[in-house]
Amino acid sequence: MGTTFRPYSPDQELLLPPSLNEWLPEGHLAYFVSDVVEELDLSALYARYDGDGRRNSPFDPRMMLKVLIYAYATGTFSSRKIARKLEEDVAFRVLAAGNFPRHRTICDFRKQHLAAFKAVFVQVVRIAQEAELITLGTLAIDGTKVRANASKHKAMSYGRMQEEEKRLSKEVDELCRQARRTDEEEDQQFGPDQRGDELPEEFQHRQARLDKIRAAKEKLEADQKERDKARGRSSDDDRRSPRGGRNFKRDYGVPDDKDQSNFTDPQSRIMKTSDGFQQCYNGQLAVDGEFQLIVANHQGSNPSDNGYLLPLLNDVKDTLGTYPRQCLADAGYRKEGDLQTLEVNGIDGYVSLRREGRKPGEIDATRYPATARMAEKLATAAGRSVYGQRKHLVEAVNGWIKNVLGFRQFSLRGLNAVQGEWDLVCLSLNLRRMSTLMRLV
Repeated sequence: MGTTFRPYSPDQELLLPPSLNEWLPEGHLAYFVSDVVEELDLSALYARYDGDGRRNSPFDPRMMLKVLIYAYATGTFSSRKIARKLEEDVAFRVLAAGNFPRHRTICDFRKQHLAAFKAVFVQVVRIAQEAELITLGTLAIDGTKVRANASKHKAMSYGRMQEEEKRLSKEVDELCRQARRTDEEEDQQFGPDQRGDELPEEFQHRQARLDKIRAAKEKLEADQKERDKARGRSSDDDRRSPRGGRNFKRDYGVPDDKDQSNFTDPQSRIMKTSDGFQQCYNGQLAVDGEFQLIVANHQGSNPSDNGYLLPLLNDVKDTLGTYPRQCLADAGYRKEGDLQTLEVNGIDGYVSLRREGRKPGEIDATRYPATARMAEKLATAAGRSVYGQRKHLVEAVNGWIKNVLGFRQFSLRGLNAVQGEWDLVCLSLNLRRMSTLMRLV
């Protein structure tokens, strides 16, 4: 007796259109993303389209947001790949519901609504709190280096800029002298159809490069002035430290010769990573310890984590109405003023005072009283036990972003754009986690 196969008729037309709710299994992430987005206040996204209606009909922002969130939650970040998924992937087609925006439309929507992603992230965090997935008992904080959309080979150090500026200035001056000497031959040089006052191509190339170098040099100097001002320096300090001690090595506002600026994304910085030195941004996360959901995030161009602790904690309070009971952070966040603020706000802080594998130095309790008290707390068995939770709570989330989502490099350039994309990454990871957690709960 022959084998009877199940019916297979690929050319058979359907008598009735299938329901989108039947295309994916119950509990699929795409349905969860869709349900959550339907509950959000998206007035900030719709505000852009307010008017008298005299325009081409745009795609619904709800649909576009659902597609973007699901794309980031499943590791698709390129607008071209998202557009392809809308044609080939069932989950994307369910969310788009018959819409097929082109890759340029997806890219423009993402760029135009970067600021609104922060408000969406905040709403998702509050939904998680309502679902009792966030308790703010223990908060773990950490930073991770994420590559910028720029090559480190397009960067130049301040010292090299000074050398190139001098060299190009001489070349530009020489070209100007040559142009003046050849004024009488302009008709032959430029041809009868030209006015004769156009700049030679060689001159334009060198002048454009010189202008870029000068702009990057001025930005490095402006950034250095801000850092010097924060340290109490002034333009007439004659390199003397306002706190006494050794004199400064450089004049006020003069960067170190090794300080670099990137011509592709000037706001990114060279940072040390596991893959060596790369052009990066420093992504900050505050993770609730109960279910490892991200409750605050921040993007910066400073390789150091110092100074990010309080902004993250203040964001948590603004979003959820209160500070966490405990806060865990590594030695990169060590700062006397921040430790004092933790005590004032009643936060039980556990901030390491030394890098892993290094011995702590002597602490002057008179000048750094909060640091001294932190050292005493961390020296106890209970203190070490509490701080020991930090690594698995927050560094696991950094690992999920880079290895589960696959997000290792920004698509956009500039600090504001990068912050918006980081908000999108964090809210997408939160929704992916919440989809699983809410089924378990």
